[in-house]
This record gives sequence, structure tokens and C-alpha cells, in this order.
Amino acid sequence: MRQVVSWATDACVGFVRGCVVVVVSMLVPAVWGAAVTLGIWWGAGNPWSWVAPLVLVCVGTLGLARPVCRMVRHLVARWTATVVPDGYRQAGPVTRMSTGYWWNGFGYERTKRDALLDQRWRVRWKDPANWRDLRFTAIAPLTAGLVASLPPAGVAAAVLGLGSLGQGESGPAGRVVGALGLVVALAGAPYAWRPVEPVAVRFLGPSPAMALADRVDELTAQRADTTVAQAAEIRRIERDLHDGAQARLVALGLSLATAEKLMETDPDQARALMREARVGAATSLTELRDLVQGINPPVLNDRGLVDAVRALVLDSPLEAAVSADVRLSLDPPIESALYFGTTELLTNAVKHAHATRARISIARDDTAIVIDVEDNGRGGARVRTDGGLAGLRRRLAVFDGTLEVTSPAGGPTRARMMVPCESL
Repeated sequence: MRQVVSWATDACVGFVRGCVVVVVSMLVPAVWGAAVTLGIWWGAGNPWSWVAPLVLVCVGTLGLARPVCRMVRHLVARWTATVVPDGYRQAGPVTRMSTGYWWNGFGYERTKRDALLDQRWRVRWKDPANWRDLRFTAIAPLTAGLVASLPPAGVAAAVLGLGSLGQGESGPAGRVVGALGLVVALAGAPYAWRPVEPVAVRFLGPSPAMALADRVDELTAQRADTTVAQAAEIRRIERDLHDGAQARLVALGLSLATAEKLMETDPDQARALMREARVGAATSLTELRDLVQGINPPVLNDRGLVDAVRALVLDSPLEAAVSADVRLSLDPPIESALYFGTTELLTNAVKHAHATRARISIARDDTAIVIDVEDNGRGGARVRTDGGLAGLRRRLAVFDGTLEVTSPAGGPTRARMMVPCESL
């Protein structure tokens, strides 16, 4: 009984989905049919009988192609959890020049509004994805739309063939057609909508050339981010050396020079200066160690990522626990990115979320290393363009890594860092 109910539910859901696929895939052909009907209604003698239908076909097809494709992607993602990337070109930033004009990547405009409007139309109509969308609107009705129309057509045949039995108007042929239509509708309803997924994946995904162009743009942006980050890191190291250890070492040299001059005339003052110099040397050594640890912690080089994270937790004000299912051996750049990413997440948990406890899980699967950081803070974390989480996401993107943050208001906050890694 349970199997029958399950099959009936699948059949009803499949029938509705099939009807939706038919409607969506037939929108553009419906425009074509309306144009032909309009031309026939006006008659061959009317000069508009071919101009108006042609305009209607062109405008309707161009206007509906992208919305139809977006709708198909949405349906496929909702029904099958298969995400089909759109591959559309994205508009770049609009910049105001020193002359007062606005540059939008294509030309100069007097106002920002005109620059954005011009950019929007240029990006829209010069996008190679337009041809892909037009091709899909011609292919979908003959593939996914045709298969999805079988259950509704079967229901219609069953109604026409079997509905007239009570009136005595249906002959043997009508009964056979009605029975066959009912069988087709019942048997095909759970499955007739499913071809929309492979058709969408095959014809709506970005082409290899488009994917390559997007990858080049992504790598260019990552290279720029890495260059900026490296320059900022170098400036930080220079500033820390100049304001900290370098200043103390200069003072240490002056103290030793003064002590040397006072050695014969005022030995007590000379010994006091040497004691101060010794304290200054110890302080400088501590600062240099902290600076080196900020660049790359020694424990990370000596004992690996897992032990480095455990050592990090010991110095954290959080009550944190670290679980790891295996000892990892990773490339140093990946270890460094994951270590400092974990440091960033723990710092955010203390500074912004006011958390008291955290849990860190380090695991791996067949293709990637995964680090989950969860805290009991107040939540509400968002990835802002100029925030630390966005910087962490860009840092992981250099290695094709990802950062996913789930932080509802009131907590808890869960962050997952995932980096593909073949050296596990």
C-alpha cells in the first residue's frame, strides 16, 4: 500500500512538473504561432501580413530567450539540485575620470547614469551567451518539451476517447485511443519531466570558450588580489620592524656606546646602561619572534597544520576543541592559507560574535581538505566586500578553495573552508 501511495504521489508531482516544462519550453514557439496566425488573419493582400509577424517573432524571441533560460535553470536547480551556471557576462565597475567623464569599459559618458545604461546594453547584446539561449529556445520544445507533453496529451486522449462512452458515440477505435492515452499518462507522468535536466546541462551551460574566458578573468582578479595582499604584508613587516625591533636595536646601540664611554669615569652608570641594553635586547628578540610567527608560525613548519591549530587554540581566550581524523601532509602555501583562515575565524568569534566556546573539525575526503569552525556567538556574520571574510574567501580562491558561512541571528555561526588537494 505504501508503494502505491508513493507511486501515486510521484505521478501527480511528475504530471504537474511536466505541464510546467511544456508551458515554459513552448513560450517562444507560442509567439511564433501567434505571429503566423496574425499573418493569416490579415490576409495575403495586406502589406503588414508579413512585416508585423516578422517583427513579432524577432522581438518576442529576443525578449523571451533569456527569461525562459533563467526559468529552466531555476526549475532544474529546485527539482534536481543540479546547478547550471548561466555564464553571462558581468558588468565591470564604472569609474569617474579626472576629466569628469565616466568610463564604463566601453566608452566615456557625461553622467554615471548614462555610463551604466550604456554599459548595461552593451554587455547585454554583446554577450555570446545570447546565441546559446536562442539555440536552447529552439531545441527545448523538440526535446524536453516534447517528452514532457506526453502525459498531458495522454490525459487529453483518455478524456476524448473514454469520456464519450456514456453517450454511445465512441467506437472501438475511440476506446483503444482512450485506453492507450490513459496508460501513457499514468506510466509516463513520474518520468516525462526528467529529460529537462540533461538537456539544460548540455545546452544551457557555458561553452568551453566562455568558461575559459571566465576562468581567465577570475585568475586575473585573484592575481591582483594576491599582489595587493603581498604588498600590504610587506608594508606591515616593514612598519613592524621600523617601529619595533629596529628602534629598540638603535637605542641598544646608543646605550652600549654611552656605556663604553662611561666605563672608566662612571662604572655604576655604565653597568646600569648595560642592564637596560640587555632588557632591550631581550624585548627586541621577543618582537622579532612574534613577527616571524606572524609571517609563518614555526610550529606550522615543524609539526604541520593540525598541531599548529591546536597550539593556536591554547593561546585563544575561547574554550575550543580540535578534532582531526588524520595527520595531514600538505603543501606549505595551502597549510598557511588554512592556518591563517582558522585564525581569522577564531578572532571574529571573539571580537564580533562574543563567543565563549568553539569547535574546530579538520577532515579530508577523496579530493579536498575541509575545516569546520563553529562557535556559540550571537551570529549575524555576513561576507562583506571589504571585510575580513571576503579577504579570506579570496585567499582560498587562489587554490580553488571555498568558504561557506552560515550565521543566523542569535547563532551559532558555522564556517566551512574547503580546498581541493591531491597531496593528502
